Formats: sequence, C-alpha cells, structure tokens
Amino acid sequence: MKIYTITAKEIADKVRELALNANMYLPDDMKKAIAAAHDAEKMPRARGIYEEITKNYELAAQKYMPICQDCGLAVTFIKLGQDLHITGGTLEDAVNEGIRSAYRDGCLRKSVVADPLKDRKNTGDNTPAVIHLSMTEGHTMEITVAPKGMGSENMSKIFMLKPADGAEGVIKAAVDTVNQAGSNPCPPIVLGIGIGGNFETAPLTAKEALLVPSGKRNEDKFYAEMEERIISEANALGIGPAGIGGTQTVLDAHILTRPTHIAGMPVAINICCHALRHAHGIIEGRD
Repeated sequence: MKIYTITAKEIADKVRELALNANMYLPDDMKKAIAAAHDAEKMPRARGIYEEITKNYELAAQKYMPICQDCGLAVTFIKLGQDLHITGGTLEDAVNEGIRSAYRDGCLRKSVVADPLKDRKNTGDNTPAVIHLSMTEGHTMEITVAPKGMGSENMSKIFMLKPADGAEGVIKAAVDTVNQAGSNPCPPIVLGIGIGGNFETAPLTAKEALLVPSGKRNEDKFYAEMEERIISEANALGIGPAGIGGTQTVLDAHILTRPTHIAGMPVAINICCHALRHAHGIIEGRD
C-alpha cells in the first residue's frame, strides 16, 4: 500500500485560513436564505432587521472583520484518508496551532475557558478546538471549520423520545425548542436535527446537519416533509428576526439520522443563529 504524507504545518496553515474565512465571510447559501426570508417576511419592521443583517455580513466581508462578536468555539470536522501519514507533529496539535494563529492574527474574540466551573480562566487563544475525526478511503484530508457561538448553542436540546412518539414527537420537540428559545439564539435561526444513535451521537448528528446547504431537502421524502413541517410550524410561532415578531424565524431545518437501539429514539435539536459560519478545504497528500 502506498503511503502519502502531509505535514503538521500544512494542516495548521489550512485550519488558520479556514478559521479566518469562516469568521469573516458568510456562506453564499446563507446569504440566499436571508434574502428569501426578507422577501417572504410580511412585517415591515421585521424586514428592516433582515436588511440590517445583510448590511452586517456585507460590511464584515468588505472590512475583513468578524460577522459576529462571538467568534465561538472552533468546531472542526476532519475526514482523514487512511493512506495519509502526518509528519512533523500530531493532528490535534496542528489543528490547535491553526486556531491559535487565526484567532490571534484576526483579532477574533477568544472565548474558551480552561475549567468550566472552578475558576473559568480564559485560555487566551481560543484553544483547545473541538475536533471530530472520521477515517475515509484515499489520501486526502478534508477539513471543515465551523465556529459556533454559545448564544444559540445554549438553546439547543436533546430529547430521549420513545419509538412510539414517531414523527409527530420529533416535530413537536423541534417546534417546542424554537418556542422556548424565543429571541435568545438571535433569530433568524437554522435547525440541525439529529435522530437516532444514542445520547452521545445524536447531538453530533444534529451539528453535522447544520452543515447541510440551505435549501437542500433530505433525499428521503419522509424526512423532507418533516423538515418542511418543522419550518412552517416554527415560523407560525411569530417570533421573527431578533424576536421582535414576524413571519420568518427559521431559515431552514435539516434532519440527519443514525441507526439506533430498538428501545430508543434520541432526538437532538442544535440551533444556530443566522451567522451559520463554516469554511471547507482539502489537503492532498504527496507520495
């Protein structure tokens, strides 16, 4: 079997680039979703909020400044080709070096505390990053950096539903989560919904669902119809952008599923505000 190599420095440099771009540039699919929500919004005052949101992400790109003051925990998804060998350091150290340099050089807010309860001292460089690693075929490394602010994360929930609760139970859980969150997650919002797995994997599935391009429905008609119902019923709550009231609160909802136990149906709802930031890149190994 041929072995391909990449260096830890290459990984750090790519992570740095992606972390900076993710914080400064809103993805095109989110821009389209915001524009569509503006056009569909029936309340003039709420439409004005969408116009301010648009000005914000345009200025962020123009001035190369963060879209949001909360530059979040640096969540990274890495798909590592099994034929790839890393030289010059470890993967974890390389990712953290990339995040460290991005948050330092980009003057991004450092929000990580080392101890969650005792003294909550800031690490000073927004590390450690949250790293999700999966192995794939081939000799490339795919990296997605998705900074996640805590305002919307705090409003996310997990439900340990019974199989008998069915689709209606999932829809109710999602809509109730939006209703209880109200203005706290800085609406408009996107919902990532993970169904299945267990207590530990359902939330990860929900976070992965947030990375599905806006406007893309689930390939399974059953789940696609659930997504549409969740969007419709959540928007009918009337929360609106910034919680001031309106007809457009949820920009999109995406469902991803995992196999689960016969006795369970975990459901996680991960909320993200309209600043759904992420950037993706690939590093090719050398032989």
